[in-house]
Amino acid sequence: MKLYEYQARELLEQAGVPFPPGRVAASAEQAARAAAELGPPVVIKAQVLTGGRGKAGGVKMARSVEEAGGRAREILALRIKEIPVARVLVAKEVDIRKEYYLAITVDRSAKKPVLIASVSGGVDIEELAVREPEQILTLHLDPQAAPRKPALRRFLSRVFPDSQVEEALGLLLRLYRLFQSKDCSLVEINPLAGLADGSLLAADAKVVLDDNGLFKHPELEGYRNAEEYSEDESAARAAGLAFVGLDGDIGCIVNGAGLAMATMDQIKLFGGEPANFLDVGGSSSPEKVLAALNILRKNPRLKAVLINIFGGITRCDDIARGILIARAQAGLDLPLVIRLIGANQKEGAELLAREGLAALKDMSQAVKAVLGAARP
Repeated sequence: MKLYEYQARELLEQAGVPFPPGRVAASAEQAARAAAELGPPVVIKAQVLTGGRGKAGGVKMARSVEEAGGRAREILALRIKEIPVARVLVAKEVDIRKEYYLAITVDRSAKKPVLIASVSGGVDIEELAVREPEQILTLHLDPQAAPRKPALRRFLSRVFPDSQVEEALGLLLRLYRLFQSKDCSLVEINPLAGLADGSLLAADAKVVLDDNGLFKHPELEGYRNAEEYSEDESAARAAGLAFVGLDGDIGCIVNGAGLAMATMDQIKLFGGEPANFLDVGGSSSPEKVLAALNILRKNPRLKAVLINIFGGITRCDDIARGILIARAQAGLDLPLVIRLIGANQKEGAELLAREGLAALKDMSQAVKAVLGAARP
């Protein structure tokens, strides 16, 4: 779950990371009042969950209260990568002498958190990695042990001057506590500003929370932003479904994440393109199947739907009843292929057969059938 910059600032400030004073504004008038409270000069920054806002005109300086209002009005009228700007952050301008990059994320291949630092802050880190990879330093952290301060000092001394290493170490330890305590997948400060007095100050921030850890942090649920999710993803979450939209034309309704991944793999293997990942979980609830079909049928690219169910604890006859109820209520007019195997599969197949629906047993056969139905 991505956070807006002002939300990331809130979490990082609570963790003890210093920022220049700032206010959030949803109108030019609010931005002008914020600038008056902070005292010009200020910087006005669009709050969107995408990169490239500076290049798109979403970051502007203002030397007076009146200019702050005008700049905010310009930014609030923008669409950045087709996303309308609904809020701006008005922050006190600071005298930055040097810009650094400091972040913690997850190295999935190493299965460890990794510290990333660079003497070249204030730029797109992905572009820097391609252009000057030697400018980016990394250090893996042991998730099962406390951070080793001597090792961190040695690492940070390769980025910061001696006079700033201890302060940088303190910042890093605060970042890591936040990273662990809130189940983050990314905590980033870019740029970490070196000021004229030699101190360090976070001038921008990004935080991404792991959705799978949110059940442990109900206090963070309010940070969820509709901008990050499509209408289908929001509907799926409300129905208790795991859904990810893709670019293909074969709809998938599957029970179990592993089986869903295997289903998409086979669709690709036989030359098709899955339109989605959709896991209805272990429930045979007709409401869940109905919600799944309602989500899929809104996709104009869809040509056929595959329902692939392995009945373990869930009985296949219960699943069959759910499919029939959902099919009748959803009014689906696309080809529907069903693979049903497991507990009470004979009873389930008989229920479907009475309504003219065949229940296949072999997964590869079902995948080939749905591809054939989509491309007659």
